Amino acid sequence: MDSARTFKSIVIIFNPNSTGNAPDLAEELQGKLKERLPYEANIVLRPTERAGHAVELAREAAAGGGDVLVVSVSGDGGYNEVVNGVMQAENPKAVCAVMAAGNANDHRRTVGTKPLDEAIAEGHVKNIDLLRIHTGEGGPAEFAHSYIGFGLTPVVATELEKGSKGALTEMLSVVKTFSEFEPFEMRLPDGKQHKVDSLVFANIPEMAKYATLSEAEAVPADGKFEVVLFPHMPKWRVVLNALRATTQGLGDQPSVSSYEFTTLKPLPFQMDGEVKHVEAGATITVESAHEALPTIA
Repeated sequence: MDSARTFKSIVIIFNPNSTGNAPDLAEELQGKLKERLPYEANIVLRPTERAGHAVELAREAAAGGGDVLVVSVSGDGGYNEVVNGVMQAENPKAVCAVMAAGNANDHRRTVGTKPLDEAIAEGHVKNIDLLRIHTGEGGPAEFAHSYIGFGLTPVVATELEKGSKGALTEMLSVVKTFSEFEPFEMRLPDGKQHKVDSLVFANIPEMAKYATLSEAEAVPADGKFEVVLFPHMPKWRVVLNALRATTQGLGDQPSVSSYEFTTLKPLPFQMDGEVKHVEAGATITVESAHEALPTIA
């Protein structure tokens, strides 16, 4: 259920070297909030200095306790860092929001409903699901707000995010990127091994601007996520499936609350566009963290 909220502190995190004009957008948002908010709030700008810095800034902002709003002026990757920082702080009163800046803004484009300054002034907070991933390598769990992907689809998404000029260009990028791709193998809990071209866990129905992964609801709050799996197949069929994702969409996909598999070789993967790696023999567990993130869209 939505609840109207006010915030004592609003921290706006942005990359000063962003290609999406994040510094100007952050300053503009700060100015609009000072004019629009019907209450007094400490509204500060926090530029990042290096990769991963947004995690630290968001954790610091939320760890102070109380009613705080942490806004990421960024693409999906920057917002991923902010979400993880806020989750690490374990402050139940901390709220997240994202303003689109950068190459890819799948989350904001999919769940956003109105100008962000207007939404913040209204104060309607909604808890949404996150994807929580454990890689079995001793570290803490990490979170994704939109998707986690292994194999072809994340590789294609990376190419698409470099800049699009229309659906035709997107399709040509898919064909080019796929020609260099190799499938990966994984083992499921029943012991069976599978060769896979692409495996994506999707918390939103779209990614990489044009790719429609499923027919799921736009706002993820059902405690489940979609599993979009392409088993290894002839390359011509892979191309058709990838092109179908960028044009008409892939249709209904299986919806689950958790998924587990083991890697057989070292493997790269993407979390909201950020590339990470796991070692061979890692047990990967992806779960739905139901309504884990309070957010303003």
